[in-house]
Order: sequence, then structure tokens, then C-alpha cells
Amino acid sequence: MRDDMKTESDNHKSKCRENEKNLQNRRVAKVTCLRHKRRSERRYMFCTRIAAVIFTMSVIAIVIVMWGRHKDNERTLQTQNEMSKEISEIRENETKKLYELPVAGNERVFRDILRNVEKLSAPAEILPEYQPLYEQNPDMIGWLKIEDTVIDYPVMQTMEDEDYYLDYDFNREPNNNGCLIMDTDSTVGTDTKDNEYYNGSKPSTNLIIHGHTMKSGLMFGGLKQYADETYGKNHSIICFDSLYEQREYQLIAVFYSQVFNNTDKVFKYYNFFQADTQEEFDDWYENIKAMSLYDTGVTAEYGDEFITLSCCSYQVEDGRFVVVGKRIV
Repeated sequence: MRDDMKTESDNHKSKCRENEKNLQNRRVAKVTCLRHKRRSERRYMFCTRIAAVIFTMSVIAIVIVMWGRHKDNERTLQTQNEMSKEISEIRENETKKLYELPVAGNERVFRDILRNVEKLSAPAEILPEYQPLYEQNPDMIGWLKIEDTVIDYPVMQTMEDEDYYLDYDFNREPNNNGCLIMDTDSTVGTDTKDNEYYNGSKPSTNLIIHGHTMKSGLMFGGLKQYADETYGKNHSIICFDSLYEQREYQLIAVFYSQVFNNTDKVFKYYNFFQADTQEEFDDWYENIKAMSLYDTGVTAEYGDEFITLSCCSYQVEDGRFVVVGKRIV
């Protein structure tokens, strides 16, 4: 009997100890769970704060970039308007001078003869409207304008660094819009066609001008509108002045292309600058006509001069959109 009571007592004590142990384990587990929960909460709060900081910094960075581009666009438009106004004023004044001293009869004929003789003996002179701009920046090689578009810009050429004006404006200040750039393999020419470039150099067969495809529409941002035939025919006249003469070109081809590898045996529009033979001209002319998105109704022949406007396009890697005009004036 006593042994049974002792056994029962021992069992009771054992159960009590086991219950206490289980209770302690539950308390430890609860405390551990709370600790893990607090750690998770702290981690979550930390990550949330980091994410908030990153988001805020990203927003600030985007705002700074957008503001910078906005200021670049403002400077570009302001410079463009100022230069265009200055050119218009000078041209207007030069036109008025033609009527200040009227000359009649034999005296006028004699004066015209003298003027032609002076042209043949005198060095080529920069047009009055471009002289002040050239003095500001002698990298200026000409001026490109297409009526009823934003294209009304100086064209730059730097033989030592063709890419310089990709990121700098006319005043040599950093600007995402850059400037329009005349390819260094293009010869713009000096003197005038009327004077048969007697005191200068004749332009190369093809002048290639490069420009950024800006989302704002500036530079060549709107050039792709020429993919529409109606737009192209309504804006078919391209005005490009060298420093010495005013020139006009008429739309002859519009096409998509790309920059190929040097080893690719394909037509590369950007390698054509001078046609010294009929065969060289025919190869280029037949290709641009075949690639053209539509028939412009304009034809050309060996001996004609051309202008090519080229900008980035994204239909393929290193894609390009190209507009070509034939000189008519």
C-alpha cells in the first residue's frame, strides 16, 4: 500500500515537473516568436524607409533631368530665335540698300560690268547676314531652314572632332539638343555658283547633315514626318545656305536605313559624298530611289548636287531616317 502511494506521489511530481517544463517551453517559444516578430517588423520598417528614400531620390533625379532638358530646350529656342531675327534684319537692310542709289541706262550697265570684274578678282565674301554669327563661332558652316517646321538652325562642322556639337550648342555650352552637324567628308564650298566658285571651292556632290531625334521635336525631332507622303510634298523645299550663297533643294527621296558593319556588302548612303563618274552616281541614285517610301516626282542626273538629312531611328539597331533633296537654286 505504501509502495503504491509512493509510486503515485512520484508520478504526480513527475507530471508536475513535466507540466512546468512544458509551460516554460511555451513561454520561451512565445518570447522567441515575439522577438522574431519584432525583428521582422524592424526589418520591414527599415526596408520601407530605404525604399522611400530610393523613390524620393529617383523622383528628384528625374525632376532634375527633366528640368535640365527643359532649360536646354529654352536656350536652344532662344538662341535660334535671336539668330533668325538677326539674319532677317540684316537681309532686310541689304535689300533696302539695293534701292537707295538707283542707276539708269549705260551707267547701270557699266556698273554691273565693273561689279562682275570685281567678283572675279576679289576673294569670296561671307553673306552679311552670317558674318556676325561666323565671328561669334567660326565652326558655323551654313544655315538649314525648312518652312513651316522647327528646322531653322545653324550647321556646324569641326574637322578635328566631328562629334563635338552632339552635346554642345552654338555658344559652346553643354546642351542635350546639340547642334546640326555637317559630316566632315562633306565639302560645303566657298564663293557662289553664279561665280562658278572661281575664288573658292566647289561643293561636293552630296552634303550630309546629322542631327538628334529629340522627343521635344527640336533639331531633327520632327524629320520623321517626311515618312508621310502628303507632308513630304507640302514641305518639299529644303533651304540650306552656305556662308557665301543661298541654296534651295527639292525633296527627291525619303527612306529608312541603318549604320552597317564595315564588312557588310550593302548600300551605305552615308558613304556617298562625291560622284566622279556616271557609274558612281547611278549606283547611289538607283539605290535611294528604290529605297524611297514614295515617289516624290523629282528626278536627277549626273552632275546635280544633293543634300542629305540624317537622324536616328529605332526600327532596327543603329537605325536611321533619311531625307534627300536635289539642288534647284
